[in-house]
Amino acid sequence: MVALAPEMKKSNSLGAGYAGALITILIWATWIIATRHSSATHLGTIDLGLIRYGVPALVLAPVWLRAGLIPRGVPVMLVAIMVCGAGALFFQITTFAIHSTPASAVGVLLGGSMPLAAALIGVVVFGERPDFTRWLGLAAIVAGLAILLTIALGSHAIGWISFTFLPLGALLWAGYTHAFKRSGLTALEGGALIAVWSFIIHIGLALVFGTAITSVPLAEIGLQFLSQGILSGLAAMLAYGIAVRVLGGSQAAAFSALTPVLAALGGAIFLDEPVGVWEIAAALITGLGVALSTGILSHRCKR
Repeated sequence: MVALAPEMKKSNSLGAGYAGALITILIWATWIIATRHSSATHLGTIDLGLIRYGVPALVLAPVWLRAGLIPRGVPVMLVAIMVCGAGALFFQITTFAIHSTPASAVGVLLGGSMPLAAALIGVVVFGERPDFTRWLGLAAIVAGLAILLTIALGSHAIGWISFTFLPLGALLWAGYTHAFKRSGLTALEGGALIAVWSFIIHIGLALVFGTAITSVPLAEIGLQFLSQGILSGLAAMLAYGIAVRVLGGSQAAAFSALTPVLAALGGAIFLDEPVGVWEIAAALITGLGVALSTGILSHRCKR
């Protein structure tokens, strides 16, 4: 029994990592749908950012007050990459693009690009060497992106903003993923740091460009408070932090490839967005790639 304890502990730790990743992508899919919905209201990207980061900045105030705005021992460059990659810059770029992009396409262009960007940074910058099954999974994700690109070029339904800003957002998030992994911060500390800096930045943007929050019905504010602030800003950030800590940057990011399937379904059900056979195929192929790109099958084969 004693000999099995380390293996059981490792198994429980992996379970927590996988659970954190799955919770994150479920919330991300909800975030995409809620953000698409907000495009029909008076809420702008700055308004949504105030809600997104204001809630966790307030809830996690004891954490960032204790750790400091620049935690001791953490390089300023890593803090900057984290705040840009998962905070204000990432949010403004992706939210602007989501407002003019169908949910199914957002899921593929953003969620599908994240594993590719994380793997690229891991290989080029940190010398990671994905095995054959992970490369195969990434290839499936590329195939899904290629299908969506072909559809867009034929129908002109998706503009250059979507194909530029969403992959750029994925690259920023991948940078945050690797920076957080190497920062030594806990999920709480990382989430608190990103939230407070991003909230400060959005306050500055609101002072310069104004805000429309006071002119929006309370029901809409409540919806965004739940989706942006509590779920995306707080719960998903903490869950993803746990996933990165346990699984590693590239493997945690790979789970985001499941987002396309959920976003496509959510867009069709809740937003009445048209989803054709090829859009479904792109989402399924992209999502299927996660089974290989996470390395789950590699672990099982080694056993």
